[in-house]
Amino acid sequence: MSTTDSIEKTGRTVDEAVAEALKALKIGKEDAEITVLEPGSKGILGIGAKPAKVLVKIVVDPEKVAKNFLRQVAAAMGLSLTITTTLSDKQLAIEMAGQNVGILIGKRGQTLDSLQYLVNLVVNKGNAPYIGVTLDTENYRQRRKETLEALAVNLAKKVKATRKSVVLEPMNPYERRIIHSTLQGNKFVTTYSEGDEPFRNVVISPR
Repeated sequence: MSTTDSIEKTGRTVDEAVAEALKALKIGKEDAEITVLEPGSKGILGIGAKPAKVLVKIVVDPEKVAKNFLRQVAAAMGLSLTITTTLSDKQLAIEMAGQNVGILIGKRGQTLDSLQYLVNLVVNKGNAPYIGVTLDTENYRQRRKETLEALAVNLAKKVKATRKSVVLEPMNPYERRIIHSTLQGNKFVTTYSEGDEPFRNVVISPR
């Protein structure tokens, strides 16, 4: 039996079977979960000998995978990063620090969002339970959240005063949720999204 993240191997000994499995999966022992299916036996004078059989699964350390990927990206861009990760309740928060990290944010966070998407793909490769990834640097996510909240409140006042709808610039789902959430309890306006990704935007309309 063989899949992309596990494999069964046999050998004269358990160690030999494990070595063959690790070689086939192209991983080290520290990245593997090993189950001995058959310990094997030498038999009597070689007669009745049974091979050892093991099942080896790849154990993905999402924090390690994320850090390695980001270091490769940083090296390709000529950046030196300090990467801090926190894994809690299937959510992986990653903070990047260093000189010139502003380049990783991009216009309205587009570069940061793209990088976050790639890290998400790398971390969730295989059959392990899904882990959500949030990537941040220079507290950009919080600053952007506060900016969008203030924008939503100001535009809501404009819509209330003019009784005319306002269409915001295209935003990703996370940023659209901030607008919707900020104005959810507003008595004078309502919000909805329209358009197709990646150009989907929020509309603020009078009630």
